[in-house]
Amino acid sequence: MGNNGVDQSVKHLEEGVSSKQPCDDDIEKIGSVGELVNRDDKNSGHEQLGTSIAGNQRANSGRRSPLLEISRSKELYISHSPKKGLDHSSTAPIEHHRSLSLMNDDYGITFSRSMTEKLDRLSEREKQQLIVNLVKIQNDGTVEVDLDKSTPVASEWLERHNIEPPITLHDKTSGSCKSIPRLKIVILVVGTRGDVQPFLAMAKRLQEFGHHVRLATHTNFRTFVKSAGVDFYPLGGDPRILAGYMARNKGLIPSGPKEILIQRKQLKAIIESLLPACTEPDLETGVPFKAQAIIANPPAYGHAHVAEALGVPLHIFFTMPWTPTYEFPHPLARVSQSAGYWLSYIVVDLLIWWSIRGYINDFRKRKLKLAPIAYFSTYHGSISHLPTGYMWSPHVVPKPSDWGSLVDVVGYCFLNLGSKYQPPEKFVQWIKKGPKPVYIGFGSMPLDDSLQTTDIILEALKDTGQRGIIDRGWGDLGNLKDVPVDVYRLEDCPHDWLFPQCSAVVHHGGAGTTATGLKAGCPTTIVPFFGDQFFWGDRIHQKGLGPAPIPISQLNVENLSNAIRFMLQPEIKAQALELAKLLENEDGVAAAVDAFHRHLPPELPIPSSSSDDEEYPNPLDWLFAKIGKLCCRPCGGSGS
Repeated sequence: MGNNGVDQSVKHLEEGVSSKQPCDDDIEKIGSVGELVNRDDKNSGHEQLGTSIAGNQRANSGRRSPLLEISRSKELYISHSPKKGLDHSSTAPIEHHRSLSLMNDDYGITFSRSMTEKLDRLSEREKQQLIVNLVKIQNDGTVEVDLDKSTPVASEWLERHNIEPPITLHDKTSGSCKSIPRLKIVILVVGTRGDVQPFLAMAKRLQEFGHHVRLATHTNFRTFVKSAGVDFYPLGGDPRILAGYMARNKGLIPSGPKEILIQRKQLKAIIESLLPACTEPDLETGVPFKAQAIIANPPAYGHAHVAEALGVPLHIFFTMPWTPTYEFPHPLARVSQSAGYWLSYIVVDLLIWWSIRGYINDFRKRKLKLAPIAYFSTYHGSISHLPTGYMWSPHVVPKPSDWGSLVDVVGYCFLNLGSKYQPPEKFVQWIKKGPKPVYIGFGSMPLDDSLQTTDIILEALKDTGQRGIIDRGWGDLGNLKDVPVDVYRLEDCPHDWLFPQCSAVVHHGGAGTTATGLKAGCPTTIVPFFGDQFFWGDRIHQKGLGPAPIPISQLNVENLSNAIRFMLQPEIKAQALELAKLLENEDGVAAAVDAFHRHLPPELPIPSSSSDDEEYPNPLDWLFAKIGKLCCRPCGGSGS
């Protein structure tokens, strides 16, 4: 019952993949992760992920296994000389590290050559079995990593540091400023609105430095992006379908053949839209565009390959941990041994690669004109060798001690939409009529039964004697004919305006929603659906800012009522207000832009000599070109 057809998918994969294929480059023979491994029926509760992570982090935070080391493969060098052919903005302040002499904490992971060559010589079926032996996929979509020392694969991966010595890096920077060229920057973002919003804030700040910024994301957010004064370009994939897929499958792993087809269609659409987003003219104005730098979040799969093809720098930014660390496991992994925390990131990365490898190699060959990449030794999917910025406050999750200077924890990146929001007068009057209400909403998360969830919320509010705001969201929450007088049904209201009006908040645990609630000083209950939402729910509880997270499958009147009572305790409110004061002094957007500038390489793509002339084409030429594309046949054809 728990496998939901995955066994049949594994059988299909084994029949369809040749063991003689040297590279994973046949689009017709793609094996999804769902076709690769079986789910474990014994551990299906969502709560086990939150409990496991909480227990592991409290018991082992900061501990480091002597078996694990990280080595580097690249040298850092930053020039301060403006490059000929690039227009430069005003000199930007850059924070430099005084010492970049590093032993174990920078430039990601370098697998030993002998090991990767041996792994690449494995047949497709042997590679498949390697992953099966190393991990178990739970019914909640998380990855359970088994670090039993009798497992040859785990042992060899963990002991690889004995083969290659670490490389010592030396800081070649000097001074406190460097001149930043004005660049054409594309920002590639896959996800929901909460994923897009911090990047939009960053895009606006980059424009203040004179950069030409294009934000490429799903068509659903066209108006949202353009209303902020930032150029928009559509990426493939539908965020509603993606959110529904993640909620049904509780993570990365498809639960059956139908889900596999959904995953494949969405991944293919995203990957094939990346190159046009970086190189095609603006779809409305016709203004030419070719990216000189790329900023992306990890789910924009294919970002590194497009950057490689274009020869431009790539900087990763994300709202959840994606860089290997010894201090806590990957948010999508379940690890019982602290020594396996670091390895959990590699395993999740490997499973993602297994899902997308066929699409990526096909994309490299057909669109990017690059050679396909082998399974292990030339895999560039990992972000560990790339500059990476994490968009959360170090007061909530401090930067791990084993993340080197390539990694920055920049702080929360707020867009500050509330300053221009004009609430309906009816809503303003309702707020003034009584004590501060409790906010309850689940944003972009789909709901299996919105009426039942609404009934649970109404009963819990009645049970605790609280007024409540129910946010409709994508799940159509609170859709009732008769709404109690102490409840207000809301939609499309900026959280940064709304949350300061509330006594506490209950939500799905999206990184952006969590950040806004903390900034407003609100005690928080997280009802996670999938992914990093469990991570943030656990972190909120550990910091004393709210109760233990309530997985959506366990949301009932009793649990929600208890959570509301917990949040309303004076000591919990005091903790939330103390953190809010700390967040007031942070400017995550400025820190993110500084990190991007600081990590720019000395050599950048120089635009062609005609690019300045093409930047603002003749309006008539552009108009006739657009008309020509719309015509079904050449103009000026023979008459009747």
